Amino acid sequence: MRRLAAASLVGTAVEFYDFYVYGTAAALVLGPLFFPTFSPLAGTLAAFGTFAVGFVSRPLGAVVFGHVGDRRGRRPVLFVSLALTGAATVAVGCVPSYAAIGPAAPALLLALRFLQGLGLGGEWGGAVLLAGEHAPERRRALWASFPQIGPSVGFLLANGVMLALSAGLSDAAFRSWGWRVPFWAAELPALCGLLLRSSLAETPQFRELAETGGRTSAPLLEVVRAHWRRLLLTAGALSVGYAVFYAVSTWALAYGTERLGVGRTAMLGCVMAAVAVKGAATPFAAVLGDRYGRRPMCLAGCAACTVWMFPMVWLLHTGRPVLMFLAIVVALLAFAAMFAVVGAYLPELYEPRVRCTGAAVGYNLAGVLGGALTPVVATAASGGAGPPWGVAAYLAGVSVVSLGCFALLPETAPGAVEAGRRAAGEPAPV
Repeated sequence: MRRLAAASLVGTAVEFYDFYVYGTAAALVLGPLFFPTFSPLAGTLAAFGTFAVGFVSRPLGAVVFGHVGDRRGRRPVLFVSLALTGAATVAVGCVPSYAAIGPAAPALLLALRFLQGLGLGGEWGGAVLLAGEHAPERRRALWASFPQIGPSVGFLLANGVMLALSAGLSDAAFRSWGWRVPFWAAELPALCGLLLRSSLAETPQFRELAETGGRTSAPLLEVVRAHWRRLLLTAGALSVGYAVFYAVSTWALAYGTERLGVGRTAMLGCVMAAVAVKGAATPFAAVLGDRYGRRPMCLAGCAACTVWMFPMVWLLHTGRPVLMFLAIVVALLAFAAMFAVVGAYLPELYEPRVRCTGAAVGYNLAGVLGGALTPVVATAASGGAGPPWGVAAYLAGVSVVSLGCFALLPETAPGAVEAGRRAAGEPAPV
């Protein structure tokens, strides 16, 4: 289990490094370089628009790779998705600016971002199933949380490289070529991840499906027909996590540097420190999910997001790094309470024959609902002189919707389900 958990963590770390480095670049430099004819605000909005394309393509990647995972196995998904995302990321670093090739530059950027999202859409489902389907039943949330630590590691790597370059280069050098280095650097960890994953075994549950002839020929069709309500509820429930995470990691970065005049290094440092705390807290939250259930953890995290959004925006608007860190870290701890357990929760909501498709599509649809437009909406809503209360209202509204969706989903943790059955006086299943 330690080797499998390491493989799933490394893979998601590499994939999310690729995804996040684009978001950081969009917040810092892509607007002026690829949309120079726009005003500064419009250029940032356009850069975040290309950022959103990666979320739009993620559900398509989930459909394609989910089909492969349910028909051919979880292992091929892990290999191909990582190769695709790594190649697209390196290519982003090679795209000439608008000044060199004109409108072709943002068009190429858009296409490569689409491919990034396509690969990442397949990565998550394969990684959590690799860990979860090998894990002991009563420790499944813990072991399936290791792929959920990967995004934190990837974010820290992406922003660490950006922070080092930002601090070590002049602004002109950073805007000229320095921002490209993190994209080129994606090649080595991607190759290491592919090497590590090449020796992994297929999961026991998929091997059993293959041996007994239990695989479905059309997993997406079966999910839509039999589980459409659950699919929509999971997408709505998880959208708050994406909205909160990208608000504090992407929009707040642009807001702090462009509107408040906070130094780029200070802003990156605040966000990175908060993400490190979130990553460290993830396995502890997962242990609580194994003990008390997945749904209670999700409800608690979602409720915390709802009440924290207005204080968070006020603290961010102060422009003081310590208070900005407090604003971000509390939001990310609420996020961790939910997303630490979803690696076990989402797959448990679906039967093994359609598990890769159902879990991956629900997870990535949430990315479209909560993550794709959040930087754009938040940037547009923060144009006034005072604190951007419109951003707080938007995030709190998403949190309320997600809270309602979580309330309508069932519990899946074995111990919690058995305890609920005993409390209701129901007989044990035969």
